[in-house]
Amino acid sequence: MAVQMIDPAGLELAVPYRHVAVGTGARQVHVAGQVGAGSPDAPGSFADQVAEALRNVGQALAAAGATFGDVVRLTFYVTGWTGSERLPELLDGVARVRGELAIPDPLPPASLIGVAALFEPHMLVEIEATAVLD
Repeated sequence: MAVQMIDPAGLELAVPYRHVAVGTGARQVHVAGQVGAGSPDAPGSFADQVAEALRNVGQALAAAGATFGDVVRLTFYVTGWTGSERLPELLDGVARVRGELAIPDPLPPASLIGVAALFEPHMLVEIEATAVLD
């Protein structure tokens, strides 16, 4: 396998992701930010949007011959993020599709970045992924 996950001693372990991913493959897959907002009239909840954005990331990975098991980095851009109060909703969105998409538990190394807005006002989350293949 081209990806090895590591949790170094001394780093906080009470997080829903791995701290380090080592990619040893030669082929990289970079998935542009994916959203799951639906339409402006029916955008869905934050958890709904997380689940759909992850489905879109999964579809993009599959097109390149990759899966979430090959992912070395996820980046979540979230509007209106002021602290961890929305973390349970985010994790609920992940849980909804974890089995369907074979998303590892814990997640690959991940960053969550609060932003003022995405490219459409009804979009609440955008997710990028980087994967490494042999």
